[in-house]
Amino acid sequence: MEKLKKYCDEFNITLDDAALTRFHDYMEIVLEWNEKINLTAITDKDEFIIKHFLDSLTILNSINIPHGSKVIDVGTGAGFPGIPLKIVRPDIQLTLLDSLKKRLVFLQDQVLASIRLEAEIIHGRAEDISRQSEYREAFDFAVSRAVANLSSLSEYCLPFVKVGGAFVSMKGPECDAEIVQAKNAVKVLGGKLNSVDNLMLPDNYGRSLVVIDKILNTPEKYPRRGVKINKKPL
Repeated sequence: MEKLKKYCDEFNITLDDAALTRFHDYMEIVLEWNEKINLTAITDKDEFIIKHFLDSLTILNSINIPHGSKVIDVGTGAGFPGIPLKIVRPDIQLTLLDSLKKRLVFLQDQVLASIRLEAEIIHGRAEDISRQSEYREAFDFAVSRAVANLSSLSEYCLPFVKVGGAFVSMKGPECDAEIVQAKNAVKVLGGKLNSVDNLMLPDNYGRSLVVIDKILNTPEKYPRRGVKINKKPL
């Protein structure tokens, strides 16, 4: 955890003792349960700290998240980036969305209960949940590390974001072409590219954070069904 603290200091992210304890316990729980549930391919602790914890927290350098903001992590998997953000910013109202129920049960019963944090857990597909009135354009921020092209990911995530909010997509370092290809989708869905923050984390781990502002309401016909989103990106 001293390494995590040092890395975070370099990114101007302050971790207190309570946060460090939570990060330690979180990592130990994921690595223990990884043998029962497929949660991560990363089992080396130094690599885990960089590629899961520090990587998730870089969002705090790219956007200003006001106190009490509603944040949804779309396709959360083992809880990244949502839970690390909640550990550092317990004031945010966090929602974790995933289509695999056993991951969510793990996050609720093992992780959140153990590290004493609260988050809303939603089991379902993004394209279905974002059509429900209580979640449609209800969030200040949507964040995602999901592996999908930016056009498709924008259609999954932007319908959750209220006008005036933003969607942060965590992409690999070589995403310029993807951003160009997603230009039409972003516009159609009510978004506008704000910034692309290219970062180099320890061990030469590159990350690009694509910030898309929500400037108009998403038309009612979006998102489409998942098959169409993936086969025919906007």
